[in-house]
Amino acid sequence: MQFSVYQESHIGGRKVNQDRMGYSFTRDALLLVLADGMGGHLRGEIAATVALQTISALFQQQAQPYVKKPQRFLEEAIMLAHRDIHQYRAAHQLPETPRTTIVACLIQHNTATWAHCGDSRLYWMRNGQLLARTRDHSHIESLIAKGLASEAERATHPDRNKLYNCLGADSPPKVEVSSGGGMLPGDLVLLCSDGLWSMLPDDELVRRMQAQTVVRAVPDLLQAALHTAGAGSDNVTALAIMWQGSSVVDSMGATTMAEMPTVISTETLPEDLHSTTISSVPTPSATPPAADVDAFDDDAIERAIAEIRGAIEKSSHILK
Repeated sequence: MQFSVYQESHIGGRKVNQDRMGYSFTRDALLLVLADGMGGHLRGEIAATVALQTISALFQQQAQPYVKKPQRFLEEAIMLAHRDIHQYRAAHQLPETPRTTIVACLIQHNTATWAHCGDSRLYWMRNGQLLARTRDHSHIESLIAKGLASEAERATHPDRNKLYNCLGADSPPKVEVSSGGGMLPGDLVLLCSDGLWSMLPDDELVRRMQAQTVVRAVPDLLQAALHTAGAGSDNVTALAIMWQGSSVVDSMGATTMAEMPTVISTETLPEDLHSTTISSVPTPSATPPAADVDAFDDDAIERAIAEIRGAIEKSSHILK
């Protein structure tokens, strides 16, 4: 398994960077994770950190050296992260539970499987073409799916920033898991927060990713988003890889430190070795909770939006 990887985050015009990203890998499996603490919400960075730690810890437990059931793993890991965020709130007696979006991708045996809650996105690209993108769990996307709004309204609709799905809310998240796709050498996978994708159209994002190596493309994307947003920019974060396949034999590449370019070849790694850029990993809950597999109905979406809107309004008063 060989891939090049680069990750970077910028605080933008905010007082705190609530975005978190990282990756973990074994000889035969690669996990990419990105979380965005909810819209200026108090302690959103804690929710994002706990989510990454929990998911990475479960990966290190189950990837021996690969995960047997990737879709089940992603769903269980995200549900465990939701539970651990609530446990953190209780243990630290916070007045409310911090919240975060999440997107995670597991690549093994040349197959990518991903899952998300909220509006942190995954893009899968090949030869300048967008093969797949996650669909935001937002009110505007729900309206578009029902034919009540046009796709052109994504960037202008007053409800474009209202989410109905996240980790840390009172109700369990609905984890949307992909069916997976076959990766080819040269394929690009990008995980990013809304501070990036909301500033750049998909076609421009794909063009910039295709035109350069990930080491150059990710900083270029971040700077373009920061320039477009101006002084009021949100946190802007991206984690990207270029896949080079699972049959390349090479020595271990460069450092795995965050925000440093890395080329990694895992063919010679021992089966029991796990490496990660996600630090301070806690032990996740022993018993996975039952997932809420029922789709949200309209009333549930409206209740979730109202709850998250109220939390964001509270935080806006705190940040002023």
